[in-house]
Amino acid sequence: MLSLPKMYSPLGVGGSEANAASCMKPQISNLFKTSLITFCTMLVIGIKLGAQSTFTLKAEVRPRTEYRHGFKKLINPATQNAAFFTDQRTRLITTFSAPKYDFMVSYQDVRIWGEEAQVYKPTVGSGSAFAAVNQAWANLKFSKKTSLKLGRQEWDYDNVRILGNLAWAQQSRSHDGALLVVKDSVQQFHLGAAYNQDGKTPEQTKLLETFYNVTGNYKTMQFLWYHRDFKKGGLSLLALNNGQQAKDSSTYYTQTLGGIGNIKLKKIKLELEAYYQTGKEAAGKDVNAWLLAASLTAPLGKKGNLVLGADYLSGSSLDDAASQNNSFNPLYGTHHKFYGYMDYFYVGNASAQMSRTIGLIDPYLRFNVPVGKKANLQLTGHQFISPVDIYSVPEQKTTKLSNTLGTEIDLVLSTAITPDVKIEAGYSQLFATESMAKIKGGDYKALQNWAYCMITFSPTLLISKL
Repeated sequence: MLSLPKMYSPLGVGGSEANAASCMKPQISNLFKTSLITFCTMLVIGIKLGAQSTFTLKAEVRPRTEYRHGFKKLINPATQNAAFFTDQRTRLITTFSAPKYDFMVSYQDVRIWGEEAQVYKPTVGSGSAFAAVNQAWANLKFSKKTSLKLGRQEWDYDNVRILGNLAWAQQSRSHDGALLVVKDSVQQFHLGAAYNQDGKTPEQTKLLETFYNVTGNYKTMQFLWYHRDFKKGGLSLLALNNGQQAKDSSTYYTQTLGGIGNIKLKKIKLELEAYYQTGKEAAGKDVNAWLLAASLTAPLGKKGNLVLGADYLSGSSLDDAASQNNSFNPLYGTHHKFYGYMDYFYVGNASAQMSRTIGLIDPYLRFNVPVGKKANLQLTGHQFISPVDIYSVPEQKTTKLSNTLGTEIDLVLSTAITPDVKIEAGYSQLFATESMAKIKGGDYKALQNWAYCMITFSPTLLISKL
């Protein structure tokens, strides 16, 4: 049985969407060619397996326009100009489900509009200029309760504090590894493992050593995640071993232990979270850090809600011993979700004095209010506070500044035109202090703001029962 959604053209775009994506033809063509090969292969396999197999082909086109005037770090308008650009994520997602295994391949292209010339031709030998693999895995089903997933995959757990797929970022986050899952109707165990090796030395000449030289990634990582559902809530526990390789090829390990639980008390939801980190980082320092978080969600009107919460991530002060690191690292989570949408903390940028991450105290208040039948308005206020002392002259520890770093206001309006077409727009403004400028640079007295508008097309192009 073959079904095609009537509202979409064979390419999954039509009208203004097609015009908006017209400048992306080279990479979209490459992605569709690869997807077509995958589809034909799966079709042949599905016919042999019989009528219990299902093949699905989906697409995503997600352009996002941003205005950055103090995003991630304070801007100095006297010497710096705001950034304005549109970037886009394009994906083709193929999934195949059979009685004994599942299979998924997701191809993606991420680019800024205009980064390639209108008439573009890659040079000979340059390889694929556009296509990349977001996910490519096979999941072997041993039984209804046990499975093993192998390949490039997203690890997305709980509230995505420690392990998240980074869906906000156009490129997102994927891991190359193995995942063993054992579950029943109320509980589940996940055991994940990864061991990374760079490809700078070609396979045919890789005869010695396993030095890993990819910045920002782990050499090896293992985690055990347990979750159990209860009548009025749930509990998750996580143990994660993270191995980072030093320049001398030695691997240093840190352990993150903790969990998150939630419970519903009549109409109010209470969520508590705690993690502890120990071990030794790649720089050779002992790690002793922690995170505590709590939130309370209460109904607001018929469909809205109010969220009151606080996050506390420990940091390293200038008084800490040279061999000690007290700064909690949220590792591979989706940090954009938690610490303000202007990404001043834990999103690929340092918040430090004298190379010591200061940590963060972040009390926040969020309102989610429905607007009409299909739209939602979210308003969040953050108060950023340093858990360690900030100095005007840190080398000498003179002129202690306020621990208050600033206040951020985030406003997001989202709506769905159709189930497959969604629009989201946001505006954020930061009211920074001198302390924030000391760790981030820039002019804290100037206007610091950020705005974006994003539209997501995510049609299902084809569903085939084989």
